[in-house]
Amino acid sequence: MEPEKESARGLAQVEGYLLWNAEVAEARRHARLFADAMPWLTTAQREEVERVYVTDRVDLSKEMLTRIAARAVELREEYSARYDRLRARCVAVSVLTVGALCGTCAALTLVGR
Repeated sequence: MEPEKESARGLAQVEGYLLWNAEVAEARRHARLFADAMPWLTTAQREEVERVYVTDRVDLSKEMLTRIAARAVELREEYSARYDRLRARCVAVSVLTVGALCGTCAALTLVGR
């Protein structure tokens, strides 16, 4: 693998790691806020509520990221197909235009003789 691609891949992995840890930290913060709204909970109950909240939020985040990643793949395939069709059309129009110009030049040459 080329060094630039390897570096880009490594940076993407680090970015993903940092973003995921930020998501987990945010889930923990929200879990504490949620448990704070229930001051009657015992310490054990509070810990359990926070644990369940974080687990649920992290699971939802994983599901959301999986859906987003799948959609990104679908869009990449769709846009790649559109790009390929557009490129084929542009090449065809270019070939036809050059052919028409060559034909016109040939006809003008014949007429001018």
